[in-house]
Amino acid sequence: HGSGTIFITSCNLGCVFCQNYEISHLGEGFEVSSERFAQMMIELQNMGCHNINFVTPTHVVPQILEALLIAVREGLKIPLVYNTGGYDLVETLELLEGVFDIYMPDFKFSDSEVAARLCKARDYPQVAMKAIKEMHRQVGDLVVDDRGIAERGLIVRHLIMPNGLAGTRKVMQFLVQKISSNTYVNIMDQYRPCGLAHKYSEINRRISCEEFENALQIAREEGIHRLDSETSYSV
Repeated sequence: HGSGTIFITSCNLGCVFCQNYEISHLGEGFEVSSERFAQMMIELQNMGCHNINFVTPTHVVPQILEALLIAVREGLKIPLVYNTGGYDLVETLELLEGVFDIYMPDFKFSDSEVAARLCKARDYPQVAMKAIKEMHRQVGDLVVDDRGIAERGLIVRHLIMPNGLAGTRKVMQFLVQKISSNTYVNIMDQYRPCGLAHKYSEINRRISCEEFENALQIAREEGIHRLDSETSYSV
């Protein structure tokens, strides 16, 4: 069945290493009406998808809500996933309370200087922390069904970067101390230099096995016990 993923063109972040650079930076995609957007959701549901997964939705929240009003009237029932880079204002998220079942934010960087250089958002760590708190307030810890499919809750993704630039320890400390010791964390090893990464020497390589294993060890040391590095859940 799988997740019914809808990629939204453009992004509210400017990550120089984006793996979807053509979509996020160059605006690859096409415009649809609210009615067609809603129809796409219904089509995905009819295909057997177990949720609708909106990727980089932050900058089009009003349009998504408008389309959802139509889709629900047309019979949309499956869970909704808010799949975001984590750079979301609390005021935006408050509009979504009771609408989205699953929040799946990235927590990319814990250092403001790194965030300024690599995703053009110096305040990224502070914004992401506030956003993740609000997401957890709304939906709580991740709940999965007996098939391992996510039904509701928070999944935090953390992409390991070369040279420790993601600031993994501070991210894990925040999640355990300020969110929940039951936070479900997906630590990802698939970094590769995409987009403009070749212009930044500190990230112009893949991560090593040692860097990835070290990140997993840090997460466990800081108290993360719902730790996913193989995707044992399904979204």
